Amino acid sequence: MRKQWILVANGSLARFFSRNGVGDPLMALEAVDSPDGWFKGAERQRDRLDHGSSDNSSPTAHFEPHSSMRKKGVHNFAHELARRLEEGVVDGEYETFWLIASSPLLSEIKVCLNQGVAYRLKWTHDADFIDLDAQTLESRLRELREPREMGMPAR
Repeated sequence: MRKQWILVANGSLARFFSRNGVGDPLMALEAVDSPDGWFKGAERQRDRLDHGSSDNSSPTAHFEPHSSMRKKGVHNFAHELARRLEEGVVDGEYETFWLIASSPLLSEIKVCLNQGVAYRLKWTHDADFIDLDAQTLESRLRELREPREMGMPAR
């Protein structure tokens, strides 16, 4: 097996893992925070106001980020991650990679990949595994990637 990266991401955080061979364990490389992570803070603030508001006005209308702003934030984060993947190719840090991200970030990252990086993408999965440690992530990926025998339940 050639050196591989695994990118796990959601709307506010991305984590890069690496391994050198089939039997090698995943090693954490780096974490990247979304530059637009303030959306989560704005959502928490809105939730707090929703529960404690005494007037009849809707705090959601005042504090919820505009959907186009949210899309722009997702696009910016996807572009940053695609740029990091491109740097990894140029620097010879990996030869293939897997991408595990929650929607809509998964689709947005794929759109932002240049042809050379997209060629190295070997598998994608729509999920938020950002909180999994390397060992648990490896186990989940193995479960998802193993071919299942007909009639056998998933583990």
